Amino acid sequence: MSESEYGTERSASGAFIAVVAIALLLSIGALVWCYGLQNHLGVAEKRLADADQKNALLSDKLDATNAKLRATSETMGQSVGITQRQIEARTASIIASQKTETARLEQQQAATQKQIGAVSTDVASVKTDVGGVKTDVASTKTDLESTKSQLNRVVGDAGVMSGLIATNHGELEILKHKGDRNYFEFTLQKGAKPMLVSSIKLQLKKVDDKRSRFTLNVSADDRNIEKKDKSLDEPVQFYSGKDPLLYEIVVNSMEKNKVSGYLSTPKNAPQPAAAP
Repeated sequence: MSESEYGTERSASGAFIAVVAIALLLSIGALVWCYGLQNHLGVAEKRLADADQKNALLSDKLDATNAKLRATSETMGQSVGITQRQIEARTASIIASQKTETARLEQQQAATQKQIGAVSTDVASVKTDVGGVKTDVASTKTDLESTKSQLNRVVGDAGVMSGLIATNHGELEILKHKGDRNYFEFTLQKGAKPMLVSSIKLQLKKVDDKRSRFTLNVSADDRNIEKKDKSLDEPVQFYSGKDPLLYEIVVNSMEKNKVSGYLSTPKNAPQPAAAP
């Protein structure tokens, strides 16, 4: 073998070895790359599995949340429906109450107008009555003036000029309204115990209805005074009190064993004690 052939063969062998070496290196690199890729794929698969698990958990939670939301929505819908029905019922109740109140007010107004009409009629009637009363008052004043003119002034049994003398209950009422003196009516029965009239005690001792005479016992200031054989409408006079004041007794009605009349006292005379 020549040197040129040997060199050529040696060169070819070196190239082949180089190619084989490169192939080996490439194979080793491919193996290393494949191993690394497999590891990456395992990690990725694990992460994907974890992600799938998390997605499943999230899906379950989402389903539970949706279920709760649906339940809440249904409950709220029911509550809103109930509230709406309550509002409608309350509104209907208020409208009914307003109608009832309006009807009641209309009835009251009608009744009030009716009462006003009746009152107007009564007022007209009262005006007519007032006119009649005015006429009656004027007539009564005339009668009073006529009656006053008929009242007499006489001298009493004590020799003192008496005030006006009333011979009956009607005339006595006129004297009371004049207000000049105090007047106390009485009826005495023969044989009865002394009667307290104002602050004076009176007792009927004797009656002579044929002669219109009577006898009285008068008790005043711890002393007894006999007024004997007095006549109808005669002022029976006596004095009483620390500062002697003139008292008068007038008997203007007489029956068998009974007389009626009044006691007249000054305005400043002692008043009878109040009953306990």
